Formats: sequence, structure tokens, C-alpha cells
Amino acid sequence: MTTESRTNEEILEAVQDRYGRIAQNFQPELTVIGQSANCCDPDSGADCCGSDLYDVDLSQLPADVTGLSLGCGDPIAIASLEPGQTVLDLGSGGGIDCFLAAERVGPTGHVIGVDMTPAMLEKANRNKAKLGVEHVEFRQGQIEALPVADDSVDVIISNCVINLSPDKTAVFQEAFRVLKPGGRLAVSDMVTRGQFTPQERADMSAWAGCITGAEDVAEMAAWMRDAGFAQVSIQKKGDDTAELADVDPHAGPAEIFSARITAVKP
Repeated sequence: MTTESRTNEEILEAVQDRYGRIAQNFQPELTVIGQSANCCDPDSGADCCGSDLYDVDLSQLPADVTGLSLGCGDPIAIASLEPGQTVLDLGSGGGIDCFLAAERVGPTGHVIGVDMTPAMLEKANRNKAKLGVEHVEFRQGQIEALPVADDSVDVIISNCVINLSPDKTAVFQEAFRVLKPGGRLAVSDMVTRGQFTPQERADMSAWAGCITGAEDVAEMAAWMRDAGFAQVSIQKKGDDTAELADVDPHAGPAEIFSARITAVKP
């Protein structure tokens, strides 16, 4: 599938189809410990994905949860969650980050997972019942139009999902809308230095595989600030010494990598 342009609807359809098939075909009894269903294009060289990217012990979670870990990092590690907070997970998938967040906010807190793929929501709700976690809920919706009230969330997390969106400005505007004043964004995602060509972006397999939907860090930072966010930080995973939110756009070919992205709603 390679043409020079795709509509937003075609992109969302390709993404939903890919992750619906992953959820439907996933067999936890065949999952090897430390491995997960594949999200990234295996030929991309990108450091995504899997449960081995987490800095915490996941042994308390069943394979139904850890095997569907399709992220490129550990947003919980940068979210600084506290008991009683309301947390929103953009693109919650099988629910791994929601369940980890639920442990940290405790029974007085609340965790909302939003995902557009019915098969993933079905998996997540089955996992919720298996774990008996009452302060987690999953809602169907798109991250470009969140089914969440204004000023109602303390912390937004997301793991390798925003790159899949065809309208990232809408994602950041929605994230800003639902956060309370002083609320935080803590995201692990694929970003680039440089831009993919229109031909590369038109490859729906690569886009849905967490590759060619990724954007240059300078563009991402600009969209976040335009949405109203302050204290925007983008750092390459494994290198917290280099701040990329303030670099100029890169003119060369796209170099893709996993990043930790944080910001605050003033």
C-alpha cells in the first residue's frame, strides 16, 4: 500500500485493523516470558516494543496483560503518580499501564483507559475482571476526541500511541482540555530527528507499525506549546542529559527513536 497521500480515516482504519488483529490472535499460553505481541515493524530497527522495557516487577500481572504490552517505554516511571489521583491512558490497549497506574493511585484514585479498538477493550475488561481492580475503567473513543470531561484528570500517560494518530495537534489539544490546571503529561513514544517522505508516510503498514507516523521532536514540541503546555521536555530514552524540545527542525532523513515526553498544564 504505497501512494503519496492518505486520509485521516484511512490511517485510523489501518491502525485499528492492525491492533484488532493483534488482540484477536493473541494467545497468552504461547507467550514466552519477557516477550510481547509485536507492534513495531521488525525491519525498522526501532527499540519497540515489549514488557521488558518496564523498570518494575511485572510478575504479579498475568500473561494476558504483559503479553499485550505494545509500548516503547515505561510512562509510569516518569508520571510521578500519587494516591488519590485521576489518571488517563491514551490508547490503553490490553491495559498494562492502567493496571500499573492503579497500583500507585490506590483505591482512592481512578484510572481511565481510552482505546478505539473493540477487541483491545474486550481484552482489557477481561484483564480487569481477572485482576479484580475496581478503580479502573475502559472507554471506547479516539484520542483526537476524548470521551473525558474538561479539567478532570491529574495525569495523562500514553505508551507508543500518539505516533499512530494522523492528527497530533488534536491529540495535544484534547489532552490539554481534560487535564486539571497543574496537571501533567507523561508519555513514552516514538519520535524522529528529521522527517519521513510523503511516500514513506503513505505506507500504512509502516504507519500502523509505529514507524512512519512518528514526527520530528521540534514539531512535537511546537504542537504541545501551541496547545497551551508549559515545561515541555523531550528526551531520548536512555539519555536524560540531552533536551530535544528546544532543538531546531532537522532537515535530514528521519532517525527514529523512543523518547520520554513530559509537559505541564499551567
